[in-house]
Amino acid sequence: MRRNTVTGKNIWTHPKIFLSFLVHFIILMDDIDCLHLSPIKAMYLKFIYENPDNTKTTEIAAHFGVDPSTVTKTLTGLTLIGLLSHEPYRTTSLTEKGVRYAEYLVRRHRILGLVLTHYGLTPEEACHEAALFENSVSKVVIDSMCRSMGHPMMGVCGRISHDPCCCNGHETNYEIRKPPITTS
Repeated sequence: MRRNTVTGKNIWTHPKIFLSFLVHFIILMDDIDCLHLSPIKAMYLKFIYENPDNTKTTEIAAHFGVDPSTVTKTLTGLTLIGLLSHEPYRTTSLTEKGVRYAEYLVRRHRILGLVLTHYGLTPEEACHEAALFENSVSKVVIDSMCRSMGHPMMGVCGRISHDPCCCNGHETNYEIRKPPITTS
């Protein structure tokens, strides 16, 4: 139990200190790098993001080859941290925070896959290998890779979306458009 060195009182019982801690905890939980999801939860989140029409528990269970009760338990965990809106026996949808996090997960996978193809892996190998270690790579590293590759538009698995934190203040090749040539 942590005590104030001056008064000797338990600091967690003081409302202002507890509220300050709670606010800082919530702010940290909103940061993408602080949501350390298990690989399974990340896969479920990406699946729901990429297949918004197939988000019933039974469809998710069939895709991953697991029991529907396992899916329900995982979806409940994702709901508790604010990434999903889940009603049992109905469809599941991503919250705004869930969409942002799923976009990051897809972006991370696609950038890592693209990097691996630069080292001679086929697109299929790169996609498979990226899935094996992607949960260990931070957003800072992904943003750095993205910048070093010139903010690529396409990865081996599909289009790469960019967030303002990575691309803010940098020239991006997906925004550059030449004006049409007109002749008069």
